[in-house]
Amino acid sequence: MLKRIVIGVFIAIVVIVGGLAVVVATQPEEFQVTRTTSVKARPDVVFDQINDFHNWDKWSPWAKLDPNMKTTYSGAQSGVGSSYAWVGNDDVGEGKMTVIESRPGEQVKIDLDFIKPFAAKNLTEFSLKPDGDNTQVTWAMTGKKNFVSKAFCLVMDMDKMVGGDFERGLAQMKTVVESAAQ
Repeated sequence: MLKRIVIGVFIAIVVIVGGLAVVVATQPEEFQVTRTTSVKARPDVVFDQINDFHNWDKWSPWAKLDPNMKTTYSGAQSGVGSSYAWVGNDDVGEGKMTVIESRPGEQVKIDLDFIKPFAAKNLTEFSLKPDGDNTQVTWAMTGKKNFVSKAFCLVMDMDKMVGGDFERGLAQMKTVVESAAQ
């Protein structure tokens, strides 16, 4: 009798774990987080905030999370080849960003490498579109998901995790750019 119960429990566990593995495996291979705002400034003015990592501390949502964060700049002063690395508390972790494409007034693409709290490589893209006296700024991040990150995303949505940070960053960038224009 006890043997049958143990076998039944074992089979139930195998079925549950197998079912979860199938659910995880069928999740999308990639994720994307995108936010957009309108800034009352020309695209070239907004571009300068994004293309030069030295300006990011003014508006980056993560700079305020760890005032003791250590940052280093390398490569070009701005644009393609410029890099920004950081080491901070648990809120900001550790990583490096490198500009891989820069089209003045239009777009900046950045390789984003996280080291801590987890290793990940993502692509971040800022797109700028003129809209009368304003500029539509879109901040997007895309990345691949392995099996573990697919499982993680079943309980924690990347859009919810990062989207609010993008919204805060864009709002702070808007404030910085529009205040400087006055």
